[in-house]
Amino acid sequence: MKLKTLLLVVAILAALSLAAYYLQRPSAPVGADPRTNQPLLDSRILDKTARIRIAEQGKTVVLARQPDGSWIVPAYYDLPADFSKLGHFIDDLSAAKVQRLATQNPGRLARLEFKDASVALLDPAGHPLWTLTLGREAEGGGRFVRFDDEKKGYLASLNLFLDSTPKNWADTLLIDVKPDDIAGVEIAFADGAPVVATRAKKEDAWASENAPSGQRIKGERVTSLLSSFSSLRFQDTSDLSAPDVDAAHKRSRTVRLTTFDHKILTVELGRNPEEKIADAAKAAKNAPAAVASPAENAPATGETAAGNSSPAVAVLPAEKPGEAKPETIPAGPVYAFITSSDAGAAINALMKKRAFQIYDWSFTGLPQKRDELFEPLPVPPPAEMKPVAAPEKADGPGAAPSPSTTK
Repeated sequence: MKLKTLLLVVAILAALSLAAYYLQRPSAPVGADPRTNQPLLDSRILDKTARIRIAEQGKTVVLARQPDGSWIVPAYYDLPADFSKLGHFIDDLSAAKVQRLATQNPGRLARLEFKDASVALLDPAGHPLWTLTLGREAEGGGRFVRFDDEKKGYLASLNLFLDSTPKNWADTLLIDVKPDDIAGVEIAFADGAPVVATRAKKEDAWASENAPSGQRIKGERVTSLLSSFSSLRFQDTSDLSAPDVDAAHKRSRTVRLTTFDHKILTVELGRNPEEKIADAAKAAKNAPAAVASPAENAPATGETAAGNSSPAVAVLPAEKPGEAKPETIPAGPVYAFITSSDAGAAINALMKKRAFQIYDWSFTGLPQKRDELFEPLPVPPPAEMKPVAAPEKADGPGAAPSPSTTK
């Protein structure tokens, strides 16, 4: 074959190879996307965020940033948001990274289950700065996500719980005082003077000036009380005008905590007590007005007192009352009413918003009698007995004779 012909054949084969490669070349890898290996959330967006909107299962909650940097839950009486919970939520978003682009195919995108689970960061005007829609979890770990209105699905190293219940975002802490900061505790009793325990320094033992003779304050009991009051939390709230709230306030017991910096927290705990009502009393309370019997009030002619011809209504005699069966109405929830001597303390403003229900044990754990707070003084150890020295012998006239010389 001539050289010219050979070169032509080689050129044709090369062209065919290039054409075959072009037609059969692999598509660009799915993960080749600018978002790949980048943080899920740009931290600079957080600086501009004024509200966070979380949606899940048809419910939505919004957290709002205040001028002082704190957060509130507008949908739950503007109560302060749990900053620790919010911090964990933001940390989970910030720590996650986009692992790869999962798909741009509309059919495959639908199978990633992007529905109503979403997180949106909003500016002060309420406009979205960043929106993330969450799909299903991936079998190998992570979760599928979609940014804003993009028609792309990504896999991110994200493990995030969406809580869309406003109440769950409220900060439940009512009192945040360390036990070591408390210098004095005063516990009131209904039948007399309160019991007061004080200490000059946190290392000192508790003492009480009004301890009964021969007794002292129980230090462990006071410390136990402090542990339940120094981090008091609520579990629910009620309207300030609710009947249970008024009844609890009227039946409350008071505990005062004085800090070493001379601030006083007054804590009143109360509840509507359990009540037993007899069936007969309950029936009399709830029964309609009695209808008079014809033998007592109806005219002899059978007409009514109004003079019309309507027949009188007969009333069957009441059943013979038996032994009343009491019905127990359970005690109401325990409420905490707290005031601080510091006029600027947040708790004072908080108490004007709602009435706060606390867990029962904080109330039921209060001492019912004064003697529960005292114990006998320790008995001092017996004095060490010293041996008595024998009397010295006396010499000279008048001395008693020695037994050995007595005849």
